[in-house]
Amino acid sequence: MADHSCPGAATDLRQCTEFEYILLGDLRDLLEDPPSDENRKWLLAVLDALVDTLPKEFALKSRDGYLSEVLLDFPNWDRAVDQLEVQHVRLYKRLRQLRDRVMTGRALELIADRLRGDLEDWMESFASLHHEERELVMEAANLEVGTGD
Repeated sequence: MADHSCPGAATDLRQCTEFEYILLGDLRDLLEDPPSDENRKWLLAVLDALVDTLPKEFALKSRDGYLSEVLLDFPNWDRAVDQLEVQHVRLYKRLRQLRDRVMTGRALELIADRLRGDLEDWMESFASLHHEERELVMEAANLEVGTGD
């Protein structure tokens, strides 16, 4: 079986992001299935992989400093970059809390609806963070090109 985990620091960020995308798709599929012990097992596997992958992704993004390519040309954007970095930390902590809820001995059937909503909210926030990062990088690139640099 091929290893589809997020690569280490020496490998490409794109592969890590693609792996996260696959995991999020798996998570969406699992949330559509009825709650069961088997579903809990697969939910935990996907959540564990995400818990393992997110810090690796952030480390890859932060090799030279988080969003350093933006701050190099626009150091006054440090507040926006700091806010995105804080969002990363919050999302990671929230993901760990959600994973812990799935791990509890309580019957998944009893917490399924609320857990489903909380995981969907988390996925939406995660996608929003990635979108905000891309927007900031694109805005910086467009401003840089627009100034003739």
